[in-house]
Amino acid sequence: MYQALYRKWRPRTFDDVIGQNHITDILLTQVKTGRLSHAYLFTGTRGTGKTTCARILSRAVNCLEPRNGSPCNACPSCLGIENGSITDIVEIDAASNNGVDNVRDLREEAIFTPAFVRMRVYIIDEVHMLSPSAFNALLKLLEEPPRHVLFILATTEVHKVPATILSRCQRFAFRRIMPDDISKALLRIAAAEGIALSEEASQILAGLSDGAMRDAISLLDQCAAPGGEVGADRVKEVVGLAGYETAAEILGHAARRDASAALALFDRLWSAGAEVSAVMDELSVLCRDLLILNITKNSGPRSASLLNPGRAAELAGAFGRERLLEMLTVIREYQSRSRYSTDRRVDAELCLMRMCFGSQNDLLGRISRIEELLKGGRTALPDCSDNGPPRTAAEEKTAGKTAEAQKNAGPGDAERPVGIVRPGDTESDAENARTKQAQPQGSGGNGSFDWSAVAEKVKDSIAFADYQSLVNPALTAAKLSQGTLTVFAANNFVEMRLKDRKLQSILKEAAGASDIVIAAGLPQGGEDRLDKLLSLKGRFDNITVE
Repeated sequence: MYQALYRKWRPRTFDDVIGQNHITDILLTQVKTGRLSHAYLFTGTRGTGKTTCARILSRAVNCLEPRNGSPCNACPSCLGIENGSITDIVEIDAASNNGVDNVRDLREEAIFTPAFVRMRVYIIDEVHMLSPSAFNALLKLLEEPPRHVLFILATTEVHKVPATILSRCQRFAFRRIMPDDISKALLRIAAAEGIALSEEASQILAGLSDGAMRDAISLLDQCAAPGGEVGADRVKEVVGLAGYETAAEILGHAARRDASAALALFDRLWSAGAEVSAVMDELSVLCRDLLILNITKNSGPRSASLLNPGRAAELAGAFGRERLLEMLTVIREYQSRSRYSTDRRVDAELCLMRMCFGSQNDLLGRISRIEELLKGGRTALPDCSDNGPPRTAAEEKTAGKTAEAQKNAGPGDAERPVGIVRPGDTESDAENARTKQAQPQGSGGNGSFDWSAVAEKVKDSIAFADYQSLVNPALTAAKLSQGTLTVFAANNFVEMRLKDRKLQSILKEAAGASDIVIAAGLPQGGEDRLDKLLSLKGRFDNITVE
């Protein structure tokens, strides 16, 4: 019968244990010197070697010919313990034997001397599952155990173990195994098993294991089942991954706020059979690494070896810290809700759209970037909307002219409709208003300007959401004057989208403009409300204007 690789390659000596030298060195010394504790507590995440070390220790203390503190695995004691014929070594699963009666039976049995070996060893796995009454029954035995009894407790949730138990054990915390160590071990196992495993595939498997050697070997066993070479593509296909390069491509679309492209890429991944949770996990890890890279210039081991360093640095520079933190929060919220979702695809698409569109919290990121520029001594601030490089000199000049004109404008000029002459206007103001009224709005002396025609011309070159904003008169309006295209945005979100450099370049070319200015708020047209009210006063005797 076929034996799973993680069982076949389970370490048999302390020297075979990977990544836990801080524990194995102490245990080796204790076995060699005979300074053993009566109770040990092994803690740590799954697959890091807790139960394995417990079994090795049970053989080492009973080995007839120990080798530098490790069992020889050849004497009758070692062989009997390994094949289960020696009953003095007892493994108890506390998840299914967690009652007080089970612990009472253990206490009654422990007083008898072992029949075949020097020490009776009790390995209690998942000890945190014991009931409070069972812990109380075990407490006295741990406090004053017989000289021939050794307890080894193992748990993944040490916070659930009572302090009275913790204080009576020597505690060893097993660490997550580093990806490089797991990758090397996988390559060694694959070579011994005749599996053609590529180095890139081993790195991907190591990253997926989250520090658990058992998980990595199990994934290798699964990927090697079809036969042939186990490469990166095979691993992604078997596990349902998109790959960090694809995750980086999605984040690139998010940086440009191109939800259409991000959703199209996700649809291709969905159609190819990629697991939604795996794709979102990769996005979460990559966002985390980019955030750490943005803060500390060190992305850590999780995706650094799987993504081109230049690409990682480029993505980190495309986002502000606040936006990366917000996107990571959005992904984590999706992950926490996905297990209860009735349609995980829709939830994932909503998550991607939130990542692309952002929220009001983006304002914090823009303020933060402005503050950083001011600290650096900058006096002219670039566009801080995470949508491209700073303004060019020509754009800064145009923006300066616009700001100067607004500064010199009189009160109420910003809201004056085109062609309206108000009471109290000077002759010059009235003449300017009449001139504007005689000229078609938006033409600027260049003839009639059709904004909807420009929108239709660029329809196939821009995102669908941007096209919808351009053709909706409630969201945008525009005018062309002396070669400058001025586009008015109804709200902050539309204004932010219009500041995209690529979109601005397309609009300028379609409109035949040499420059473009984005203005906040739609221009007010039609008759002024105050003038209308004043005209009503002359027509009706019962209206009084104060």
